Amino acid sequence: MEQSVTTRDLYNALRDRLALEWVAGEPGGHRSLGDVEDGPTLAGPLNFIHPNRIQVIGRAEAEFLDGMPPDARREAVTRLFEIAPAAVVLADGVGPDALLIAQAAATSTPLLRTPFPIGELLEHLQYYSSIALAERITLHGVFLEVLGMGVLITGDAAVGKSELALELISRGNRLIADDAAMFSRIAPDIISGTCPPVLQDFLEVRGLGIVNIRAMFGDSAIKRNKYLRLIVRLKRMTDAELATVDRLSGCHDNRLVLGLQVPEVTIPVAPGRNMAILVETAVRNHMLKLKGYDASTAFIETQREAVIGDLGDED
Repeated sequence: MEQSVTTRDLYNALRDRLALEWVAGEPGGHRSLGDVEDGPTLAGPLNFIHPNRIQVIGRAEAEFLDGMPPDARREAVTRLFEIAPAAVVLADGVGPDALLIAQAAATSTPLLRTPFPIGELLEHLQYYSSIALAERITLHGVFLEVLGMGVLITGDAAVGKSELALELISRGNRLIADDAAMFSRIAPDIISGTCPPVLQDFLEVRGLGIVNIRAMFGDSAIKRNKYLRLIVRLKRMTDAELATVDRLSGCHDNRLVLGLQVPEVTIPVAPGRNMAILVETAVRNHMLKLKGYDASTAFIETQREAVIGDLGDED
C-alpha cells in the first residue's frame, strides 16, 4: 500500500529531535516525500544533476554557493527551487540568507534549518523514511509479544482470539494491537507491526466489551511495536480434518505478507484445550527451529537409530 507522507509529517516527527526550525515556504508543507517516479535518493547533500527529494545544504555546500559570482549564485539558487524538492534543509547551523528565503517563499518550498551536523541529519532522515515510506498492510487479528517474539493470532470471528490474548497478557505477555494490526516492511527481511493510534491499549472481549489493557495491567502489558516473526492461526476442525493432521510435524506452513514468507502454525480449537500454553509452546518450538533444532526430525532420527540398534542385536 503506497503511503502519502508529507514534508509537514516529517517536520512534526523530527522537530524536537533535530531542533528543526521552519524558516519559509510553509504553504508547501503538503508536498509528498514519496511521489518521485525515478526513485532518487530521498535526502542528500545539494545535487543539481540527480536531485534529492530533500536537498540538504551543509557548511561545505554553503561555502560552495557563497564562492560563486553573484549572478551564478542567484541562478543556482533559482534552479534549486525550480527542481521543486519536497524541502530544502540547512544543516550544520547554516543560516538562511535573503535569497534562499525569497525563493522558498516565492515557490512555496519548505525551507527548514537545524543545528545538527549534515551526517547526523541524513541518518535521521533516512531512518524516518524507511519507516514512514515503507509498504504497509493491515491484518485482522491480535498482535502480541509472546516470550519476546512478535506473534499475530488470527482465525475466524468468535474463534476465541481476544480471550486467548487476554490470558496470554495475564501470563506476562504484552499486547501490541487488537483487531487491526498495521504492518510495514522496513527492510528486505523485516516486517514491523504496530497499532493504529485510535486502538492503542484497547482489547475487545466478547461479553465484556472494550477493556483498557494498560489501565488494567499497567504499562508493562503494552508494547508499541514488534517485528512479525510468527503467525498462529486458530481453527475449529472436524474429526475428519483432525485425522489429516500430521501427528509428528503438526500444521506448519508459510503466509505471504508484504512479499515475505512468514511462518504460520495452525492450532486446532477444541473445548478443554489450554490455548495460551499451546501458543507459548508454539513460540518456544519456533525459537528452537530458528536455532536449527526440529523436534520431529530428532524424534524420527532417534527411532531410526533404535530400529538399527535392534536389528544389530538380532545379528
